[in-house]
Amino acid sequence: MRRIAAALLLPLIAALALVGCGSSSTPPSSPNQSVTAAGTFGKAPNVKIPAKKAGKDLYVKTEIQGSGATLTKSDAFLTNYVVYIWSGTTHKLVLSTYSSTPQVLSGSLLPGLQTALQGKKMGSRVLAVLPPKYGYGSSGNTEVGVTGSDTLVFVVDMIKSYSGTASAAGTHVSNGGGSLPTVSQATGKAPTVTIPKTSPPSGLIVKTLIKGNGPPITKGQEVVTQYVGLNWRTRAVFDSSWSRGAPFGFQIDASPAQIIPGWDTGLLGVPVGSRVMLIIPPKDGYGSSGESSAGIKGTDTLVFVVDVLDAVNSGKS
Repeated sequence: MRRIAAALLLPLIAALALVGCGSSSTPPSSPNQSVTAAGTFGKAPNVKIPAKKAGKDLYVKTEIQGSGATLTKSDAFLTNYVVYIWSGTTHKLVLSTYSSTPQVLSGSLLPGLQTALQGKKMGSRVLAVLPPKYGYGSSGNTEVGVTGSDTLVFVVDMIKSYSGTASAAGTHVSNGGGSLPTVSQATGKAPTVTIPKTSPPSGLIVKTLIKGNGPPITKGQEVVTQYVGLNWRTRAVFDSSWSRGAPFGFQIDASPAQIIPGWDTGLLGVPVGSRVMLIIPPKDGYGSSGESSAGIKGTDTLVFVVDVLDAVNSGKS
């Protein structure tokens, strides 16, 4: 489901990177204004969409006004949401997280959704009706069955935000070192990792650097992290949530998997608030094929320093 969710939420076409476009106001006669989303925050909404063709204007309505932190461009946030595709005079539900686990959203969203959610407070339920030009444009998105004339309807419950500078908040235990990489322990920014000029270990290693005081991660939870990833061979960073400016969320031990095996295995049981170093051999990373887009060969060992910010249970409704 995460693959479908990503396709629905992230703009795949550069031409759709609209800035400052759109308005939450619509003409009084617009059918978009007739869309409603009733119900209690945290429970699947009762969405009503008229049996008419959608209008051409972006429509945004805060159905429930929250009182929490205001969402900024550098925040990730935990959310439950539903997505409908409105085609002609009919519509269908294509995604709901209410029956599984809340998800963390960060980075660039579809233009209309970015406009709808920016500046809203946590605890809010936001209804957003996105005509094509505020979603995937005239090309649509065949991966998820959206045509160039389809309108998307989102109802989003904004649960909790995570700052782009959020980091581990436990007790310092170790900086690593010796035969393992050495890690700086600065908070609020990406740690510096120095890899020794020796051969990497052959097996998966989990080294606690900061021990958190929260509950341990369990299977099926949505885990919120900051991380930096390095290639032992090149000693260079190939990926980092810090550089993207927002934390990264995923479901641990999901089927199909949402992360590499070394993360699924290594992070289970880690207390929330911790910073751990994961040293991941090829078989627990990208396997013998590697990941060419990141410069990772099939023989490369990877080093991740992961800050566990939160872990959230399923909230089925």
